[in-house]
Amino acid sequence: MEANAYQIIWFILWGVLWGAYFMLDGFVLGTGFMSGFLAKNDTERRVLINTVGPVWDGNEVWLVTAGGVTFAAFPTTYALMFSNLYTALLLLLFALIVRGVSFEFRGKMDSSGWKSGWDIAITISSFLPALLFGVAFGNIFKGIPMRNDFATATFGYDGSLLTLLNPYGLLTGVLFVMLFAVHGSLYAAIKTTGGLSDRAAKMANKLWLPLLVVAVAFLGYSYPATGLYSNYLASPLLAVIPVIAVASLLLVKLFASKGRLHMAFLFSCLTIAFVCFTGVAGLFPNLIPSSLDPLSNLTIYNSSSSPYTLKLMAGVALVFVPIVISYKIWVYRIFRGRVTDEEVLGNHEAY
Repeated sequence: MEANAYQIIWFILWGVLWGAYFMLDGFVLGTGFMSGFLAKNDTERRVLINTVGPVWDGNEVWLVTAGGVTFAAFPTTYALMFSNLYTALLLLLFALIVRGVSFEFRGKMDSSGWKSGWDIAITISSFLPALLFGVAFGNIFKGIPMRNDFATATFGYDGSLLTLLNPYGLLTGVLFVMLFAVHGSLYAAIKTTGGLSDRAAKMANKLWLPLLVVAVAFLGYSYPATGLYSNYLASPLLAVIPVIAVASLLLVKLFASKGRLHMAFLFSCLTIAFVCFTGVAGLFPNLIPSSLDPLSNLTIYNSSSSPYTLKLMAGVALVFVPIVISYKIWVYRIFRGRVTDEEVLGNHEAY
């Protein structure tokens, strides 16, 4: 197989891994920052935390894998992304660390002040990653102000953290927040019982229309702000990807309004995954475009590892990715039931 083929394969896998991560950790983040709006007392907060407790750390494996693929398959992109976006990525990392610590530490002391403090930490540390991931990918879609001279291996970034907080980046951040809010509310609705489940279902229905407005604004603003539409205009068959994203979003509302929450959650998963795929397909063959000079774009061709490395990685992925997927299916099957107040109150090992 030619070198270009392996580069394309790993670009596709790179996009799939990001889509899988946002689909899976999206409901954990959404449940986390929506918990303050859904839970009415300490028991309900514990119930919400225990709906994601068995799976949140496993979902982050997909983030580690996506980062690992970037490092191994496209090392130049990885290096420049972490050097140019160091502050933003460090904030993201700290938020993810605080979220995990909050889940584990909240129940260590029977004090209302202690629990309230960690509840605030859960809300903030779940909201920030959702926003920051959206801002980061919005800026990647838009292009980052960087200059790269690959012949002399000199690279420069003409921006700061505030540069990333541009209108399009912030709009994409809001889109991610709204997607995860609906996703997390639906997950909470199908994993809890009673009034908590009812409130979560109503919240998902209530947030759907604002999500639709933001999604339409994102699609419209993407045309003048980015080059994402170029690939779709050149290859109209690619339009099936955003069409699936839009159709899935509409079906979320259809099934949620009818009380078929499992189907609504399924199509919420598809919406998030295909929103990510829409952006990735529009980027190809770029990984990080430059907003200053097209010759400075980081692509799958000028930032990839050697063909031998990509070939070896493909063999490893072919063996281990199905194992990871099988394990995740098993975990979700084991913890497929709803979490009740009685289970949380009667189990001292629960969060």
